[in-house]
Amino acid sequence: MNGEVIHDGNSTLRDFIGSIQSKHTLLIADACFSGSIFKTRSAFGGDAKGIQKLHDLPSRKAMTSGALKEVPDKSVFVKYLISELIENQEKFLSSEELFGNFKTAVLNNSPNVPQYGTIQNAEDQGGDFIFVRK
Repeated sequence: MNGEVIHDGNSTLRDFIGSIQSKHTLLIADACFSGSIFKTRSAFGGDAKGIQKLHDLPSRKAMTSGALKEVPDKSVFVKYLISELIENQEKFLSSEELFGNFKTAVLNNSPNVPQYGTIQNAEDQGGDFIFVRK
């Protein structure tokens, strides 16, 4: 192999996301990723008092429609994601809260298990992507 480094798809994606010059990066993919892209998985939102703190810290998060199972042609994940964004009445909504709000609907209407978490080794410092209602 002459000293070549071989990257799997997840590590290439992780390297690309880590190189983006932004305070917050949120990957939303209607696709399945190996669990190895995630550092943690959770669906517990923070309270309104913590929004500023989450915004102040850089973040690299991902939400995906599944782990390793094939994603169906008609996306239940996208349907409930868009519905939750349209119906949201909160001024500030973290990506973690957003995911928690529609995860159960996807689980109940799809064979896939949606995933949310921190992208490991991509410069995340514990913050979160915050949606601001206009």
